[in-house]
Amino acid sequence: MDTRELCVDDLELICRHREEMFREAGRSDAILATMTEQFRPWLEPRLRDGTYYGFLLRDDGKPAAGIGLMTIEWPPHPSHPMQDKRGYVLNVYVEKPYRSRGLGRALMKLAEEEFAKRNLQFAVLHATELGQPLYAKLGWNPTTEMSKPLAA
Repeated sequence: MDTRELCVDDLELICRHREEMFREAGRSDAILATMTEQFRPWLEPRLRDGTYYGFLLRDDGKPAAGIGLMTIEWPPHPSHPMQDKRGYVLNVYVEKPYRSRGLGRALMKLAEEEFAKRNLQFAVLHATELGQPLYAKLGWNPTTEMSKPLAA
């Protein structure tokens, strides 16, 4: 298994991983097609300028797992009182044939190392039910976040 940083050539793979992740979480194909149609042009410039970064794990050149990372602006907070930013983990996906081999754990270790390199002292993610047990084992804790769809 080799590891490399994400690049703009990974655009379609990241889109596919994101769709599969949400499909496995029970989202409909119609919603996912709309999401990806909007996500692709959002992601491409961020991959180019490095504001969306992350890693890909490959088995003999074949994608096995990936993780997306961002540094997001956030006001100083009790969890990070001296910083106005957070690390953000998104689009963690392990291809089905590679599951239960520790790749999710390896991706999260890479994420934490990358955040440390960027001097980020606090990170967040939104977990699917499938991902929650892994994140909990790695010391990630639920927060008090709530959400509500708003009419446009």
